[in-house]
Amino acid sequence: MRPGKAPPMNREAAESLGVDALVFLADDEDRLDRFLALTGLAPGDLRGLSTSPGFLAGVLDHLMSDERLLVAFAEEHRLDPTTIARASALLNGGYEG
Repeated sequence: MRPGKAPPMNREAAESLGVDALVFLADDEDRLDRFLALTGLAPGDLRGLSTSPGFLAGVLDHLMSDERLLVAFAEEHRLDPTTIARASALLNGGYEG
């Protein structure tokens, strides 16, 4: 990989990142409560939705809507925030690459 060039993003990697983001939210009661309040979901809904690419895209979109969350997640996972945006775009119907 050349410096400055992001690695390719495929659907499997994007879904995995979405699951990581969901775990990140669930690991903190305040973060999870806010997510649930904004989405109208109940905690019991999360397990069934966790395999849905559309739901995982929504989780990533939620992170991107709050810079503090986005930066905290990116730092915890040692990612460039643009990687999260690329994963979200792919899960929202974008192209791999």
